[in-house]
Amino acid sequence: MTPAHSLAAHLAAEEKSAPVTDWAARLGWVVGLALFVALVYWLMREGWKWRGTLQGDLPELPTTPDDPGPARLTLSGRYHGSTTAGQWLDRIVAHGLGTRSRVELTLTDAGLDVVRPGAADFFIPVAALREARLDKGIAGKVLTEGGLLIVTWAHGDKLIDSGFRSDRAAEHTEWVDTLNQMITTTEGAER
Repeated sequence: MTPAHSLAAHLAAEEKSAPVTDWAARLGWVVGLALFVALVYWLMREGWKWRGTLQGDLPELPTTPDDPGPARLTLSGRYHGSTTAGQWLDRIVAHGLGTRSRVELTLTDAGLDVVRPGAADFFIPVAALREARLDKGIAGKVLTEGGLLIVTWAHGDKLIDSGFRSDRAAEHTEWVDTLNQMITTTEGAER
């Protein structure tokens, strides 16, 4: 046998395969990752609660009057949240305004009734309405241009933008026109 063959045979005899899995190390990484994810989730939850505490000066939301009158418009869709007016990323979470949900909107001469299954319902009196427009985003939700119906309203000393999306987006324009017409009529009557 030549020296090269004997060296190759010697090396082949000494080679051992590496362990396939180091279960202790893998388990340590999995547990560490799970703890990290739990910590991040907990911090996000605490931030949400802290934001609600900071917004504690916001008064209770108005409730629907006993007789709001006949419906002028109705809409089924999604409620995407509320923000400080003009600041589309400053989410308001106090009184459940930060909770996304399905929504049934009803516009009457008394105002806008917001019914949210699984979340707090509220009512926006016609005197509190300030503006309606189409926009593309509100905190946590961005759509195509004109994909969201944004209603600006006054609550306490704060102006609030609330974002809605109809199941039939073609309804948005009619809602904007009707709401802005009601706002103009109400402002004219108050003068």
